[in-house]
Amino acid sequence: MLARYLELIKFSHTVFALPFALVATLIAMQGTPGFSQVFWIIIAMTGARSGAMGFNRLVDRKYDQDNPRTANRPSVTGEISPSAMIGLVIISYGIFVFATSMLNELTLYLSPLVIVLTAGYSYAKLFTPYTHLILGLAIGIAPIGAWIAVTGSISMTAICLGLATFCWIAGFDILYALQDYEFDTKENLYSIPSKFGIENSILISRGLHIVTVVLWLILYFLIEIHFLFFVGILICTGLLLKEHLLIKADDLSKMNIAFFNMNGYISMTMLSFTALSYLVMSIF
Repeated sequence: MLARYLELIKFSHTVFALPFALVATLIAMQGTPGFSQVFWIIIAMTGARSGAMGFNRLVDRKYDQDNPRTANRPSVTGEISPSAMIGLVIISYGIFVFATSMLNELTLYLSPLVIVLTAGYSYAKLFTPYTHLILGLAIGIAPIGAWIAVTGSISMTAICLGLATFCWIAGFDILYALQDYEFDTKENLYSIPSKFGIENSILISRGLHIVTVVLWLILYFLIEIHFLFFVGILICTGLLLKEHLLIKADDLSKMNIAFFNMNGYISMTMLSFTALSYLVMSIF
């Protein structure tokens, strides 16, 4: 049953946003964050994301059951009941709020805003095609939140990393939504693909990912960090390019490789090279 809950909230997708929150933590603390801070940031991120995904599955049940791509989700098959999902959402967001209280007052005060934003995303497809940008914003605040958690303040560095994450998430979510182009159009659900078409949506995604790389480069020049960080940016840029080469308007067969593999590699590469950069700086 635990496996079905983890599948429900796509727990494995935590690898997308969490590493960028940890990147922000490392930069904010110049590579030496305290164990307690890292622990509670991870707990807060996991709680917020689990709550958001549980709420999304609850709201989307009636659409998921009609969509062949999502018809086997535990929320649709009945393996996990609506009441169980409500319980999951309450517990997850409760853990999130508690974790923010263990960091500092500002993160605690801002926690209701995070809940509204991450849960509110679930309704975006009902009224705006720019739902992917709202998701990007909901996840893009993770690095900013981590920065606030360790410093009690905000800075241009945190905003730059947050904007980069926003563009990256929104860009690949547009690509992922290409799979539901026909369903969204039929059900009058809003998305960038259903509004602008598949080819234009791919171009929009590419534009967002170009901005992502530009923001990563700006971040490199904003902070004092080893050249290895720049190498990490180059690798991530190559992975983004590979992602877009895998997706074609007339062939979405490699979507899972592009979405899961490439984006997982990108987030872990950025975290690894950030940590490696500070390690080298501490030695030499």
